[in-house]
Amino acid sequence: MNNQFGAGAKKNDIKKYAQSPNWSVTKFINLEETRMEIGFQNLPKLLYKHFCKKEGREPTVQLPVIPFDKNAFLAPSDNTTFIWYGHSVVLMRMNEKVILIDPMLGNNAAPIAPFSVNRFSNNVLSLVDDFPEIDLLLLTHDHYDHLDFDSIQKLKRKVKKYYVALGVARHLIKWGINKDDITEFDWWNSHLFEDIRITFTPTRHFSGRGLRDRAKSLWGGWVLKSATENIWFSGDGGYGSHFATIGEKLGPFDFAFMECGQYNEHWHQIHLYPEESVQAAIDAKAQKIMPVHWAGFSLAQHPWTEPVERFAAECTKQNVSYITPKLGSPFSVNTLTNNIQWWK
Repeated sequence: MNNQFGAGAKKNDIKKYAQSPNWSVTKFINLEETRMEIGFQNLPKLLYKHFCKKEGREPTVQLPVIPFDKNAFLAPSDNTTFIWYGHSVVLMRMNEKVILIDPMLGNNAAPIAPFSVNRFSNNVLSLVDDFPEIDLLLLTHDHYDHLDFDSIQKLKRKVKKYYVALGVARHLIKWGINKDDITEFDWWNSHLFEDIRITFTPTRHFSGRGLRDRAKSLWGGWVLKSATENIWFSGDGGYGSHFATIGEKLGPFDFAFMECGQYNEHWHQIHLYPEESVQAAIDAKAQKIMPVHWAGFSLAQHPWTEPVERFAAECTKQNVSYITPKLGSPFSVNTLTNNIQWWK
């Protein structure tokens, strides 16, 4: 069996998952009814467009990534330092702890498909060689564009602890990660990591790496709260009332990474349109925001720069503070007050 698939859910796994209030009969479910509007009659046309009609959906040249500077990243700071590596990969240093979120650093977001979905930047995985020890790795869900076999193999010698969505541990264990280093989270579960309160928040999405494990693990986002900062990583998922609930329970947030990209009318309920991404941040009481889930791969039919451009326009319209840092550029909540349209 191809290692890329991860591990299937065994009887003991299902017995454990069934204890979750978010499990129904045979699978995890969303808080509100959610479906994808893709019929078999639409599938051939969608696949043809996805793999063969790429004009405007990918940059004409490889996107540069600023080299990692370990000394600068580890320098003392009163504020959290963030680095975004495209799509949903965020490296951060908070309270002197190094945290890595959804580290899909590999080159192909569709490793089991007949055609590859290649990264917009070269050699991103090699950056791991220069990374410091990772105190904590967070995983929102098990899709290939968030959980990557090659990245986990490259990272595992540096990672101390893993906090993951309920059901994702079985993949990591199959890939050689010590089960004692992994903690699984259901929605609203919260743990204190050193001096950082970490909470797993609901999203409206799905999971699965093969034909038989759809919705056999959970999906969500992460809140990281220290004594001085409250940070939210939205995770993948469509619009819903859960955003306001997150804001009421855990907000307001000083900063939020908002999913913005890879949307389509056929799967609108599981990915935000850019305008909805901004509204979701408003619902959740986020003070400053940033679009992620773009500039890494083309997983939908929209032009590759459309997510950030629509996001920025909506932020201006709604008077929401936002930032758009370059790939690999360190920043904090109080920096990057002047946004540069680097993608142009």
